[in-house]
Amino acid sequence: MPKPKPLIIVESPAKAKTIGRFLGSRYQVKATMGHVRDLPKSQFGVDVEKEFEPRYITIRGKGSLVKELKDAAKKTDRVYLATDPDREGEAIAWHLSETLGILPSRAQRIEFHEITKDAVTDAIRRARPINMNLVDAQQARRVLDRVVGYQLSPLLWRKVRPGLSAGRVQSAALKLIVDREREFKAFKPEEYYTVHLMADSQPPLPAEYFGPWGEKGRVSQSEALRILEEVPSGADILVQSVKTRERRRFPAAPFTTSTLQQEASRRLGFSVKRTMAVAQQLYEGLEVKGEGNVGLVTYIRTDSTRVADIAQADAKTYIDATYGSEYGKGSGPARTEKAKPGVQDAHEAIRPTAVGRHPDTLKGSLSRDQLRLYRLIWERFVASQMAPMVYDATTVDLMAGQHQFRAHGALVKFAGFTVLYQETREESDKSADDASGSPLPQLSEGQSLKAVQVDSSQHFTEPPPRFTEASLVKTLEELGVGRPSTYAPIIDTLLQRDYVRREQKRLMPTDLGVVVVDLLQSYFPEIVDISFTAAIEGRLDQVEEAEMSWREVLRDFYGPFSQELARADQDIEKVAVPVEATDEKCAQCGKPMVVKYGRFGKFLACSGYPECKNTQPLVEKTGGACPKCGSDLVVRRSKRGRTFYGCRAYPSCDFVTWWRPTEKNCPRCGSSMALRRKGRQDTLVCLREGCGFEEEAQ
Repeated sequence: MPKPKPLIIVESPAKAKTIGRFLGSRYQVKATMGHVRDLPKSQFGVDVEKEFEPRYITIRGKGSLVKELKDAAKKTDRVYLATDPDREGEAIAWHLSETLGILPSRAQRIEFHEITKDAVTDAIRRARPINMNLVDAQQARRVLDRVVGYQLSPLLWRKVRPGLSAGRVQSAALKLIVDREREFKAFKPEEYYTVHLMADSQPPLPAEYFGPWGEKGRVSQSEALRILEEVPSGADILVQSVKTRERRRFPAAPFTTSTLQQEASRRLGFSVKRTMAVAQQLYEGLEVKGEGNVGLVTYIRTDSTRVADIAQADAKTYIDATYGSEYGKGSGPARTEKAKPGVQDAHEAIRPTAVGRHPDTLKGSLSRDQLRLYRLIWERFVASQMAPMVYDATTVDLMAGQHQFRAHGALVKFAGFTVLYQETREESDKSADDASGSPLPQLSEGQSLKAVQVDSSQHFTEPPPRFTEASLVKTLEELGVGRPSTYAPIIDTLLQRDYVRREQKRLMPTDLGVVVVDLLQSYFPEIVDISFTAAIEGRLDQVEEAEMSWREVLRDFYGPFSQELARADQDIEKVAVPVEATDEKCAQCGKPMVVKYGRFGKFLACSGYPECKNTQPLVEKTGGACPKCGSDLVVRRSKRGRTFYGCRAYPSCDFVTWWRPTEKNCPRCGSSMALRRKGRQDTLVCLREGCGFEEEAQ
């Protein structure tokens, strides 16, 4: 009688296919298609009176799959539970063991951080029992979120509007967005001036006013005018000091989940949800020509920048062979960032499973999104193991009477990691970069120069920028709200529930979102309190470390929460959500139409609802005119949710563009111009085909 094949159970078919190819016919590999058990959707599912005992049921539609897994498990003497190596994966393994009748202490739990043959076979050799501390930490999160969601959401249905939800972490994130919006709208810009000087060196030396007036070179209008009077063109300039220092810029660390989401948003324009979906595909395995199904990157849910020694050695070999040994200096353990407080460090950083698998070799195997994200991960990791850039930073101080001007310059001596990759940043994060300047002319202290040109510029202080998905993820991580696996669901829920809308890649709260935050702030302050939400994450970490019982976490939370819930239900009157009125009249009853937000964005609805249920699409004009037919150019959205701009006369006119039209007309041909992002510069370009006129946006 043939020996029964060991059974390996994973979550996804793609993962099963990749592992099956590695292990061959000696094993049978099956997928659960995600969770097999969960709390019931139609019921609360938590017995508060019995120490928050959860009632798990088989997920609807999974009955036949569970039967198949049970039948397969009965026919073998070894069942390996190979779910993801995190809390949720451990919980799925526990649910599987319960379903299959396997004691957690006798379960063969295996975990690997990359889907390669060596990693999988090594994991099988190191099979272990299920870690109930991890399970309890995940169970605490699941029950806690169920308590908040299923007891607070019905309150919102009754008091605000049916269909709303309130989540423990999403509510704190929503408050961040609402608070930032209020800061943005309340901001009052302040005027200031900067003064610029051009000296007659070879090449000419540009410098900025530095002192003694103003703060960091910022002066008032009257001070600027006085400086221009006292330092006219032709004024004598003395080179007070010339200081040159050799400096180094080190590469960014390999990606964590958070930094991958941020960089993919800034560099590729990916939403957080899109990034994680594509990254999951790269992790689970894709068909590569000549190799079959291959896992291309390591586990994608991590908060660590740690890198395995073997991966560092692999990168050094590649760098030395491709760029030269001098570019590999600085790689190795010294290039691993020190872990920040609160980092779990359970998995290493996100990196390619094989550095030798260059992105260019995958062009025929991956989709455009997959290849772009893989290239980003590959370049970031390889660059992280390269030598720093070395440059000379020069500062020149000039004196014109009592007024000091300063010039900065840089000369790159060794490009280091920048030959491959440089990190992008949010506009608000971009500070003065002493490596980005141009080389300065050769000058010596005491040298005399003349002012060729002196002028001033008017500026206004800017409000704190609205959040992008990238900056929100960064803020949530810094504040300790949520965990790597939760950032994408948080943002997606806020958008789906109509609490937040995305405008020009910025997250803005809707009136509904503001109403919900204000209500929660008044009656459930802890739910929207950032420090409290972060403290809960810390308690879940304590459960994982066996320093605290998961039921204790629930008890401590539920006592005050239940009291607040009872008081709110009694005190809150029905809350009216403000509506945005328009000038358009309803075609059926003549009442004004108002702007509503639905699953697919804005639309117009009759203000006489529910008596009149007339709705129509909302046409959002851009101010530009179609270069083909002259009709209005309006905002449209693709099936994937991307914003583009098209002619209102569609389908009789098919003009479309990804660039946002403006009211400005082209000085060459008179057609509308659009705003285009070119590198880091905003450019106005003519929309008429064949014109080609463009200019820098002011």
